[in-house]
Amino acid sequence: MKILLVYPRTPATFWSFQHVLPFVAKRAAFPPLGLLTVAAMLPADWELRLVDQNVAPLADAQILWADYVFLSGMIVHKDAAREVARRCAALGRRVVAGGPLFTTGHADFPEIGHFVCGEAEDVADALIGDLERGAPQAIYRSAAWPDVRRSPVPRWDLVRVRDYVTMPVQFSRGCPFECEFCDIVVMNGRVPRTKEPAQVVRELEALRAAGWRDRVFIVDDNFIGNRKRAKELLRELIRWRERSASRMGFLTEASVNLADDAELLELMVRAGFKKVFLGLETPSLESLAECGKRQNRNRDLQEATHILQNAGLEVMGGFIVGFDSDGEDIFQRQFEFIQRSGVVTAMVGLLNALPQTALYARLAREGRMLAESCGNNTEAAINFVTRLDREVLIRGYRDLMRRLYEPRDYYRRIRIFLAAYRPQGPRLRFSWADVRAFAASLWLLGVWQRGRLAFWRLLTTTLLCSPAKFGVAVELAILGHHFRKVARGL
Repeated sequence: MKILLVYPRTPATFWSFQHVLPFVAKRAAFPPLGLLTVAAMLPADWELRLVDQNVAPLADAQILWADYVFLSGMIVHKDAAREVARRCAALGRRVVAGGPLFTTGHADFPEIGHFVCGEAEDVADALIGDLERGAPQAIYRSAAWPDVRRSPVPRWDLVRVRDYVTMPVQFSRGCPFECEFCDIVVMNGRVPRTKEPAQVVRELEALRAAGWRDRVFIVDDNFIGNRKRAKELLRELIRWRERSASRMGFLTEASVNLADDAELLELMVRAGFKKVFLGLETPSLESLAECGKRQNRNRDLQEATHILQNAGLEVMGGFIVGFDSDGEDIFQRQFEFIQRSGVVTAMVGLLNALPQTALYARLAREGRMLAESCGNNTEAAINFVTRLDREVLIRGYRDLMRRLYEPRDYYRRIRIFLAAYRPQGPRLRFSWADVRAFAASLWLLGVWQRGRLAFWRLLTTTLLCSPAKFGVAVELAILGHHFRKVARGL
């Protein structure tokens, strides 16, 4: 059996990082972990090839080589995935589609005949048997949440790891919180399911065997959803670092209550975590109550952010405008909160109702749904009738994004972060890609682009006053180039 696994091209989004890839001579930010994991579930005697369209184009000859095409993607890949499906149909090749896009939106793809909805571990054997008989079903769906301890080590041999900026590894699935706008509980449930620590170490060792030495993104939607198990993993990672002398660094996503657990925070830093993404969402207490973000309420979010920064973690933040409770002052309030908190990487998005979420159901009951979400919440589009005037909301959002990433305010925010940041934990590997990125930044940001005086001020003051933070300052300056391009394109 010949299987071609295809991952669609990602449009220019906040998380595509496409405008900084030339700095480090990479082709894409992350490889498709879902497809690589599914590939490891398939029989060893099947022939597999993988095409990540973010790395290389998909040729008709590759489609014709395959007996079946496995297609995956997120909601943001909807248009690109449809084009792949159209090409496969025109060439007479059947598609089996899975992943978040198709789990909640398979009805929108009549051109695709077969879907894996949800997680694949418990349905893989049935799918394999049906494919071998030439009679795949229309839909495969697990009756329960699979045990992730059965998930195999991804097939890293199907990609060139050097094409990517960061490698993904998963520890857990699911989140204990039920934010109204979030689809994680729809996809993965409310009870976090975790892998064994030794299992995660095996995956890291497989990455090392594939030649990877740099950052790893622990792609859990809430790494600390089960804090007891997270601590067990962190202790094992600390021991693994000591045994292997690995200089890999980690980043992940977590809930803001991470700031409440000093032991957990210390273990993360000792294990090599350098960044954490928090869903901070909004400084509006009314909006936090509206969306059910209980973990963010009854606390000082700015103080929580500074606790993490002081511990040695860079905080990346997700923010939303467009809640029913938001007034016209929300844009200035968001700007001031982000600046004061020193959240340099601030992903601000317009609220959109994702399929099958509690928000989608409520808005549908109220007769306010207009369209499906595009999946890119940094695109200036809204798929429901808003309380705040729609044009005011879109204009205010665009102005907020551009203001946040204008050089003067952006470099000021970096300095605020660096003042609170206390670098700790193991030192990471320094590569030639870092040297290349630094050299490129001196020309592009220091000579060619507007904001060069603020750039040089940041570099000189950091080098003179806080040399241990110089590498972080350079990295953030380079990332700002990408964020500005995205903001200006809204």
